[in-house]
Amino acid sequence: MSDQLERLLAERACERLLLEYARLVDSGHASAIADLFTEDGEWIGADGGGMHDKEEIRTAFTAREALGRRQSRHVITNIIIDSDGSDTARGVAYLINFRHDADGTVAAHPAPADHPKFVGDYHLTFRRVGERWRIHTLRFDLAFLRRRRDA
Repeated sequence: MSDQLERLLAERACERLLLEYARLVDSGHASAIADLFTEDGEWIGADGGGMHDKEEIRTAFTAREALGRRQSRHVITNIIIDSDGSDTARGVAYLINFRHDADGTVAAHPAPADHPKFVGDYHLTFRRVGERWRIHTLRFDLAFLRRRRDA
């Protein structure tokens, strides 16, 4: 296989991890996000806090999975992945997050939203583990934040 084709396949596999991440968190299967990370993977939030291995990631996203009152859509776009031709890659992508937290225990469908909750950038590193690509680090930087409106 040519180096160019191998690089293209690696970059597409990493891009797909991001899209799968969004689908899992929004479809009620957030705990499975841990399986997208390497064993020593890190998820770092905009506040600097984070999770520092696969099991911490699973624990945190299991808690997110239990939030039945939250309706969200993680729109990931402007994805750029660069593979160096070995077993590592770097990437950046925009995240636009629409989110509504219901007053009760179950989110309304469709949920009300007049604009995104927040917008920011994912900065990522990826590693090939065996034959599969995994997220090694995901860092989120906040660019825009919806403020609470006074009632």
